[in-house]
Amino acid sequence: MIDLLTSIFVITLRAGTSLTYATVGEIYTERSGILNLGLEGMMLMGAVTSFATSYYTHNLALSLLAAILVGAILAATHAFLTVTMRANQVVSGLSITLFGSGLASFLGERLGPASNNYNLVGMTGSRFSPIVIPGLSQIPVLGAMFEQDILTYALYLLVPLAWFYLYKTRNGLNLRAVGESPQTADAMGIDVVKTRYLYTILGGMLVSLGGAHLSLAYAPGWAENITGGRGWIVIALVIFAMWDPARAPLGAILFGGINAIQFRLQAGGTDIPASYLNMAPYLATILVLIATTWWENLSHRVGAPAALGLAYMREEK
Repeated sequence: MIDLLTSIFVITLRAGTSLTYATVGEIYTERSGILNLGLEGMMLMGAVTSFATSYYTHNLALSLLAAILVGAILAATHAFLTVTMRANQVVSGLSITLFGSGLASFLGERLGPASNNYNLVGMTGSRFSPIVIPGLSQIPVLGAMFEQDILTYALYLLVPLAWFYLYKTRNGLNLRAVGESPQTADAMGIDVVKTRYLYTILGGMLVSLGGAHLSLAYAPGWAENITGGRGWIVIALVIFAMWDPARAPLGAILFGGINAIQFRLQAGGTDIPASYLNMAPYLATILVLIATTWWENLSHRVGAPAALGLAYMREEK
């Protein structure tokens, strides 16, 4: 029984890693007042570019750099449209998703199982393998935390640092001020445009890094729609986390845990149809989102940044 729980927890953490990167990135973006619905396209582009780079160069560091660069470019495009041009943030984000999804599909034609180039079918390139830490990995159940790849280990440091930066530093205070009231922040001498550009791009980098984890560690390789809608799930997880980086892993673990359980049930030959099992993680996300929204309204806790989705120009003070 302990071994079963440990194996499920291992898969849970791996499945939740990409979601956590993307959720933390989107939290920072939305904290600046910019809504980015382009996450699905960014994650797909991060996945395909990192995997292609890994296959042709066998350099994992370069693969991550490629994903980060692509994420930065797409996020900078979104920032230019929404901050400088004051385009509708929802429309811009959806455009990024459509563009990124289509381009990733085009670029990945020669990389996945559907490729007509049979020399490339099933190729894996370089990948991040799990690193087992002796001693710590022997702890019942919790030892699963120490049988992960390096990108998952990096989250153990990233999440607390993201929380500390947001709530305990002056730059984090400035970021929250811009998201709540850009007019007030501007009057205090904070560069609203620079802040929104900076954190939109930073968020895009983390989102794309989440996509890279899918193709380099979680399920090494490339397949059409490898993200499986995770970019949309992240939007719900940001709300579940109530825009707090420290709560981001909770939603990711929930999604990853249900994902791991349904895999186990399918492998065990359950009578439940596979389509229902595949639907379970997404259904659970919807239910948790409804419960979170209800609790937020009931307890009057702080919700979304007040200026989220609102364009700002200095002359409108």
